[in-house]
Amino acid sequence: MNSPARPGDFDYRAPAHAEGPALAAMARQCFAETFGHLYDDADLQPFLDEAYGPQGLPAEMDDPQTEFRIACLDGAVIGYAKLSPLRAPAENPRSGALELRQLYVLAPWQGAGVAPALMEWALARARARGAPELYLTVFDHNHRAKRFYARYGFGESGRCTFRMGARIDDDRIWRKPLDTCPPPSPRILP
Repeated sequence: MNSPARPGDFDYRAPAHAEGPALAAMARQCFAETFGHLYDDADLQPFLDEAYGPQGLPAEMDDPQTEFRIACLDGAVIGYAKLSPLRAPAENPRSGALELRQLYVLAPWQGAGVAPALMEWALARARARGAPELYLTVFDHNHRAKRFYARYGFGESGRCTFRMGARIDDDRIWRKPLDTCPPPSPRILP
């Protein structure tokens, strides 16, 4: 763990609409720190402006089908999860499937229990919404994220691409069934 913060020090909640710019700034920073080295700046900056500018992530907060959960420390957003209807090009998804579109935690707080808390929220909300399965996409070379998702029962179920400028990345679609409880066994009468 890179931070002296303990799990109880974090505040988890839905963001207020006024926090959209702070959430977007945190997401922009996290994406740039994690993936910025892969892209030319001429491609990266327009992507960041579009994805995290006023018409990007803050505007998504107005979508009633998209839910956000933020993690804060001392009033600053340090992580978030975003849950929405499925947008990834999954093969044969079940009706009502949802997608965990982002789960980001700033580097100093990775390993402090923030990501597991956000994942548990996403799984609980997906189940509460009646989703039979939850999907996500992950960059194929993001091995840390893939190990994390595997610990929660996600498994690779397909491929898709992520384009930024001229570069096309190989992403993987991962799926977790949420209704894996077997039906009750028929009662056997004597």
